[in-house]
Amino acid sequence: MTVSAWFRLLTRNRFRISWRRVYALATVTAFSLFNSVTRLEQWLMVGWQVKAELAQPPLFVLGHWRTGTTLLHELLVLDPGHTCPTTYECFAPSHFLITEGTAIPLLAFLLPSRRPMDNMAAGWDRPQEDEFALCNLGLPSPYLTIAFPNEPPQDPEYLTLQNVPPRALERWKRVFHRFLAEVDFRAGRRKRIVLKSPPHTGRVKVLLDMFPDAKFVHIVRDPLAVFPSTAHLWRTLYAVQGLQSPDFADLEERVFEGLIDMYDCFERDRPLIPQGNLCELRYEDLVADPAKELGRVYDELGLPGFGAVQPALEKFLADMRDYETNRYPEVSPELRRRIEQRWRDYATRYGYDRPGAA
Repeated sequence: MTVSAWFRLLTRNRFRISWRRVYALATVTAFSLFNSVTRLEQWLMVGWQVKAELAQPPLFVLGHWRTGTTLLHELLVLDPGHTCPTTYECFAPSHFLITEGTAIPLLAFLLPSRRPMDNMAAGWDRPQEDEFALCNLGLPSPYLTIAFPNEPPQDPEYLTLQNVPPRALERWKRVFHRFLAEVDFRAGRRKRIVLKSPPHTGRVKVLLDMFPDAKFVHIVRDPLAVFPSTAHLWRTLYAVQGLQSPDFADLEERVFEGLIDMYDCFERDRPLIPQGNLCELRYEDLVADPAKELGRVYDELGLPGFGAVQPALEKFLADMRDYETNRYPEVSPELRRRIEQRWRDYATRYGYDRPGAA
């Protein structure tokens, strides 16, 4: 984060940092100073060259956490005509245009080879959620809850943007657009940017206001798998990246409400997407036959060049052959009943309410 964003976060949460995480206060403060200075350097060196308009309308991967959005994102960016924000760009959005080339080799030791929440490959140059970039650029975001998990949820209205005041919404659009313009500039202004952040699922109206010709791919998954996987995701991020020792007091309720809020907005706004700009698929079908489902995405969205993707796709699938998804304790009858009750609309709409659907 920059200095201003970092200290806003700290003061807002009254510096309630666990003694075990006090080292982070000094570490992140030092980095925030560096980020603020290099942000200015980037503007003086190349920032003024960045053009506002993007080379092509973005392609958004939509879906709740743990529904296969990461896998779909990685498949889509195999296309040489596509690009995306990398992990480094999302965690150093203030200055990646001037530091990325030298920083990635120097900082390789800071990342594990696998993501702690799902054992997927990790790396500074791999695709990443742009929501992290927005946090680090100082925008409000529900992801800031990761830093202070024992405080009330941070910025819940920014999950869908529907109750954000007009001036704040315009600032959100401006900062988001600037970040994408910088990613576009880094890619040589020749490629379509593919973006994946689950909160975008509830932001379709705002995204269409910004990019009327944007493309969307929406993926769903059995809610009896989504719930425990999402709970595990937040437990892992709170424990590994939080500034407090998490108590997980209301975690299950946050998971339940998150999907409901997200899909209330998505179902309301999906008719706004122009015909031919939305493709929907199921996680179970994607993992059963990735090539077939990816080809269908290209056909339904009118994306060119699927033939150029196939060699990279074959290699990717060969590398993933031994990958195993996380396994969780069997959902208890009581939790199953609550999932089926609270997420009934989602399950019914997407065909997961049948006996044996799991």
